[in-house]
Amino acid sequence: FIQDFSKAMSQAGSSQFQEVIRQELEYSMKVELDKILATAHSNEIEHTKKDLEGFKKLFHRFLQEKGPSVDWGKIQRPPEDSIQPYEKIKARGLPDNIASVLNKLVVVKLNGGLGTSMGCKGPKSLIGVRNENTFLDLTVQQIEHLNKSYNTDVPLVLMNSFNTDDDTKKILQKYSHSRVKIYTFNQSRYPRINKETLLPIAKDVSYSGENTECWYPPGHGDIYASFYNSGLLDNLIAEGKEYIFVSNIDNLGATVDLYILNHLMNPPNGKRCEFVMEVTNKTRADVKGGTLTQYENKLRLVEIAQVPKAHVDEFKSVSKFKIFNTNNLWIALSAIKRLQEKNAIDMEIIVNPKTLDGGLNIIQLETAVGAAIKSFENSLGINVPRSRFLPVKTTSDLLLVMSNLYSLNAGSLTMSEKREFPTVPLVKLGSSFTKVQDYLRRFESIPDMLELDHLTVSGDVTFGKNVSLKGTVIIIANHGDRIDIPAGALLENKIVSGNLRILDH
Repeated sequence: FIQDFSKAMSQAGSSQFQEVIRQELEYSMKVELDKILATAHSNEIEHTKKDLEGFKKLFHRFLQEKGPSVDWGKIQRPPEDSIQPYEKIKARGLPDNIASVLNKLVVVKLNGGLGTSMGCKGPKSLIGVRNENTFLDLTVQQIEHLNKSYNTDVPLVLMNSFNTDDDTKKILQKYSHSRVKIYTFNQSRYPRINKETLLPIAKDVSYSGENTECWYPPGHGDIYASFYNSGLLDNLIAEGKEYIFVSNIDNLGATVDLYILNHLMNPPNGKRCEFVMEVTNKTRADVKGGTLTQYENKLRLVEIAQVPKAHVDEFKSVSKFKIFNTNNLWIALSAIKRLQEKNAIDMEIIVNPKTLDGGLNIIQLETAVGAAIKSFENSLGINVPRSRFLPVKTTSDLLLVMSNLYSLNAGSLTMSEKREFPTVPLVKLGSSFTKVQDYLRRFESIPDMLELDHLTVSGDVTFGKNVSLKGTVIIIANHGDRIDIPAGALLENKIVSGNLRILDH
């Protein structure tokens, strides 16, 4: 008994001690944030205050929560009817008044990211992906086509970050005559934290010059608060809009789907969903994607970062968790407003560690938009075809969407009918292709890839015009060697290595 008692006492002592440390950390953080706020100009005070308040809440939760926030034993497969097959929803067809349904919709694109991972400066949405069209061009073309076809007024809303806002706004002028109303709002700007001291590394509010590394946009889960705070949410509700369709701007498969929209607006059982997440079947390439599970009687998105170490392999298994989140989401505006006003949107914190150029270790506290699914009523997953998930994260992805695997029509990419199987080839381009400008320099024209299954390219390799690739093609130039694939070459089930130059004379 005495042993148990002393053990209980020491545990109480340690939790008391932890509480004291937590309070001290929160107090120190508050002092630092107040100092930062004091450096704001009068026209910046209001929004800086909102940002820092939001950050304080997140920091408070970060100090309360420890370790992965998922109890693995509670994870269950979602009930059958909670994830509907897309075919079933499509089979219901469309009503005659689809235009009136479309007029209740707003398209929201997450546009906070920079093109740095592909070696580009500025917003990722301004990278050219097809026939000189950027991600943003294709998005505007898709919605314009919809508005013209159905004589509707579906607006486009861009959630920018402080990194992308200026450049995006400059470019928006070119769409002033298009038949799409375009609105923007900014997501929050939060201070990065020193990993050791857990204090902000910023000393003042400015975020230019040497201060650019002190701040970050806190992930797309920030959409609920910043959309609400911007006033745009209320304006759209006042205009009679009811649903937003949210997706990443670099997912070229995320077009407005009339069947899903109809299912939302005219549910078969009469009860509307407040939140729909499009999921699709996992392949070996998607093992890290977040998955939908049943947890404490609610649908819940579980990300790899929340999985206890011992269960990571199980999480990645394609047999147990068959689907993953595409981040194409349909959400009721009135529900966002209700939950935001009650401060009732609960999203797990993602702790993102980074090392800055100078070697300083920092952490960013982020949230993911799909994690809020458990806060909404009557949520649903829809298992959509893989074609609705076509993200361009790397130049390997870019090669696929620029190739003849796809045809472009009114801003939408569709798989070519000449491709005999519905999956895309697996493409792995080496580090010489990472930056868009290097990648473009290495292809005189994009190869014919209709019959390609797998392509691996490594080292100093260039492609001439009108090359055809079929089956499995592996091209490896060893260090110091160079391989030039000549114009008009056909490579079918070939491994090319060593040094190859064919010179025209």
